[in-house]
Amino acid sequence: MTLLRDNALFAAFDEAASSYDRLTAVNPGYHGHLRRSARRLGLPDGGRGMRLLDLGCGTGASTAALLAAAPRAEIIAVDASAGMLERAAAKPWPPGVRFVHAPAEELTAAVEGPFHAVFAAYLFRNLTDPDAVLTDVHKMLVPAGRLAVHEYTLRGRPVDRAVWSAVCSAIIEPAGRLAGDRELYRHLRSSVLEFDTAPAFAARLTATGFESVRVLPLSGWQTNIVHTVVGRVPCSPADRR
Repeated sequence: MTLLRDNALFAAFDEAASSYDRLTAVNPGYHGHLRRSARRLGLPDGGRGMRLLDLGCGTGASTAALLAAAPRAEIIAVDASAGMLERAAAKPWPPGVRFVHAPAEELTAAVEGPFHAVFAAYLFRNLTDPDAVLTDVHKMLVPAGRLAVHEYTLRGRPVDRAVWSAVCSAIIEPAGRLAGDRELYRHLRSSVLEFDTAPAFAARLTATGFESVRVLPLSGWQTNIVHTVVGRVPCSPADRR
């Protein structure tokens, strides 16, 4: 297994930034699934009056998905890779979208809360300490604030691991080699196999203090491979009155 962490991972994403959008463009359902996960935040009135955080925004695909779900919101998009963030920021965005260069582990020092919702796509399996980042996210959300995590989290059956390994061997890793990003896509394969199953990750959210936690499937070959895990911060007794 080949896992990259911290600065080594940031550097790998920097190097892959120039080819990243081309590779995701040929992944069936990639952008549609991101939009579906963002909609699962259930933000009312197009997000009017809301501050939203896109944590681990990469080249901006998740930012675009969040903007489509909440076009009236203020969106702050954060990523640890300067190369990926440069690609994201160079795209056309409305005035309410802003990009910040920072690791997720330094979130509370890099951006000021609170937020009404957080969207995190393909992030948590890359973190050294996902529980610490979940705790920071929980603290930065308003009461009843919402979290949607869009992630490669296998359902947990042996067949799911076999399907993921087969797709990596036949498609993902060869594409990464052609793009010159072999190590990053070997990391992708390993990070999914070594990370939580979808139920285990949902349990992490519950243990952190999120309520109404649900695991929601996505369609296509990603069924049982990619999930949206949603939850919300409890209301205080005063908020319930």
